[in-house]
Amino acid sequence: MLAFVRGEGDVLVATSIIEAGLDIPAANTLVVERADQLGLSQLYQIRGRVGRSSVTAHAYLLYPDAEALTHEAASRLRAVADYTELGSGLRIAMRDLEIRGAGNLLGDEQSGHVAAIGFELYVDMLNEAIARGSGQPLPEREVRVEIPVSGYIPSEYVPFEAAKIDLHRRIAAAHDHEAISRLRSELEDRFGEVPPPVEALLHVQEIRLKLRRLDAAAVAARGGRLTIAPVSLTSAQLRALREAHPRAMYDSRERTVSAPGGAAPSEQLETASAVLDTLLGTPALTA
Repeated sequence: MLAFVRGEGDVLVATSIIEAGLDIPAANTLVVERADQLGLSQLYQIRGRVGRSSVTAHAYLLYPDAEALTHEAASRLRAVADYTELGSGLRIAMRDLEIRGAGNLLGDEQSGHVAAIGFELYVDMLNEAIARGSGQPLPEREVRVEIPVSGYIPSEYVPFEAAKIDLHRRIAAAHDHEAISRLRSELEDRFGEVPPPVEALLHVQEIRLKLRRLDAAAVAARGGRLTIAPVSLTSAQLRALREAHPRAMYDSRERTVSAPGGAAPSEQLETASAVLDTLLGTPALTA
């Protein structure tokens, strides 16, 4: 490499490792063999190894017959050919996102930290970290719905990644029941009947709104029972709870309400919603 930089050789044969920030102004011609097997960001970085001086540079990306290319490979090569002007990195990154998708962050096959803590809490923690880093006021800690329900927007229902991300944001930002109802109607109008995973996502947001109205922090499903905490019940709320849910229990010391939740996550969602409706429907709370 040093000999090539000094000009002792006219041709350098290398692997894709040269993408990592090498600056050789004398290099003005690049030939990439089997460019169809490289990623879009790799191609963009490798192409940037030439044209680093006032001398006109050329980059030749070689690949098999166009009929042998996969759809994604052809899309990557077109993107490299389209974005040639200085400062195209952001456009390349956005095009790469369109080609490869946003991963499983918004899907039902999450991994890593997201799988451990859940998407909603992950977003809350991310927003809090951003606020701390930028010196902004910390956002209010969101309530938690710890029920193992699979709530997400499937790709077969909304095939556009940008639309999926926007819909997730709008659902999480809905602050009342009417907003969720409008979103449900919009989804049905644009994409058809709402599938169970999307219905679950909407239902979870409704429960979060009810928890916030009750000034509770979380509802959790453990050992076949649902627990809502912390809550301080009035006598009217406690009476309404016993009448509507005879098997529910209230621990005034721990400030928790617990009730049988059922085996399926969908049953647990329904039970949580019903218990919260009972507590929110008392005159003491709604007055």
